[in-house]
Amino acid sequence: MAELDRVVQQLRQERDQVARTLEQLDAALAALSVSASREVQIRGGRAKLSPAARARIAAAQRARWAKVRANGGQKKKSASKTNVASMPKKRPTLSAAARKKIAAAQKARWAKLKAAQKKSG
Repeated sequence: MAELDRVVQQLRQERDQVARTLEQLDAALAALSVSASREVQIRGGRAKLSPAARARIAAAQRARWAKVRANGGQKKKSASKTNVASMPKKRPTLSAAARKKIAAAQKARWAKLKAAQKKSG
């Protein structure tokens, strides 16, 4: 019976030792996970958004812009001010023919200037 008590006592000691080891491992893992997240923050990393979150944000932003466009880009005259600027109008693009005309006129100006320099020089 004394031998059985000794075995039980030894098993309990081993269990306590394993429990302490597990606590130390848990503490080490917790410290590493905190330092890893801090390292990401230090490097300027951002948390990843889920596709659903990105979709919600995009939908909200589209709704905001639709509201601005519906008002003609003008701010509301209510008590709560919104800092939404009107969108600038797009400038018309030049046609290929217009660009060619401008380029030809500029070449003619440069030719005239160079000819004047040759006469005086």
